Amino acid sequence: MDFDTDPTSLYSVKGIVILDQDGNRIIAKYFDKSVFGSVKEQKAFEKNLFSKTSRNSTSDIVLLDGVTCLYRSNVDLHFYVLGSSRENELILEALLTCLYDAISTVLRKQVEKKTLIDAMDTAMLIIDEICDEGIILETDSQAVVQRCNLKGDDISFSDQTFSQVGQTFIGAAREQLKWSLLK
Repeated sequence: MDFDTDPTSLYSVKGIVILDQDGNRIIAKYFDKSVFGSVKEQKAFEKNLFSKTSRNSTSDIVLLDGVTCLYRSNVDLHFYVLGSSRENELILEALLTCLYDAISTVLRKQVEKKTLIDAMDTAMLIIDEICDEGIILETDSQAVVQRCNLKGDDISFSDQTFSQVGQTFIGAAREQLKWSLLK
């Protein structure tokens, strides 16, 4: 079954890529192995894609090698969503906006290379929550962030606000008191 010509197929993407200001790969997740088979082919495509899009600092749409590429850049990062030439651009735009907004929320509006690398595991989790094997699951950034949200105990004290730290200690004190009263 050819999903590019089947009108009943689910909305899908061929890949999600984040490059730095020099066109080097930060995160790349390709879902269509027929187009992006080897790492060498992927890197060649990324180089070509970056050379076509790096001049324009705003978001735009480019058709490159039969792949619809939507992109958005910020400071020193370039975000790309890749779809088939017949994919709905509005859906791809919604996915790109969801990806950018979710990462921006998690990075506390400091969307830069260093902070993204520091939170690489969360960024990969965001991509996994947005789509599964190329099938788009979610385009609401707040829903994605809530599903990716770590428990208060999992976040280091240096990354928590004073109220979060206080709530952690109050919760632990309540548990300790409850267990001591039950003895």
